[in-house]
Amino acid sequence: SPAKRKRESSRYAPPSKYAHLPKLLDVLEPNLICVFVGTNPGIRTATAGHAYAHPSNLFWKLLHSSGCTDVRLRPEQDVDLPRFYSMGNTNIVERPSKDAAELSKAETAAGTPVLEDKFRKYRPEAVCIVGKGIWEAIWRWRYKREIKKHEFKYGWQEDSEKMGVCGDWQGARVFVATSTSGLSANLKLHEKQAIWQPFGEWVKQRRQQR
Repeated sequence: SPAKRKRESSRYAPPSKYAHLPKLLDVLEPNLICVFVGTNPGIRTATAGHAYAHPSNLFWKLLHSSGCTDVRLRPEQDVDLPRFYSMGNTNIVERPSKDAAELSKAETAAGTPVLEDKFRKYRPEAVCIVGKGIWEAIWRWRYKREIKKHEFKYGWQEDSEKMGVCGDWQGARVFVATSTSGLSANLKLHEKQAIWQPFGEWVKQRRQQR
């Protein structure tokens, strides 16, 4: 409805609002098993300079419980992900904000080609999308429309949805996981863990095979 759209847009915050905060650096290296894609850094994360730094964020907990990591890491250990776990991290929107509602739909979707370029450069085996809203934004960019309810699913996506595809590379497989934000309460913890579990098992298996 128009009222709903107005309510959403009224929460938008321009980049200048948080321009004083430092940028969060990507944690990327060539040929990783996977790269996690978040929405954008929150204020706590940008201030700390490390991914998923807010205490209420479940990212590091879910990484551990799913088997992606053998211990529960702290946010400041994000830089160790490539070396010890062959994993990396980036975001679809670079600028920080209090929450995703302060970003516009257009700028979130416009992060898609930037991601594709990163994946062409670094060529991870898989990309893990950390949140339904991120995949909806990628879909909006690719298909110029909203994703329909029956078209969305958590987990592994079709091979036709691979990211970073270029001439001599078939691209990275895409796994859509839940948001780990403390603000995202539409799924219970055990439901989130069930969605993350297959990805963690796959990552663990690929690490053993390397």
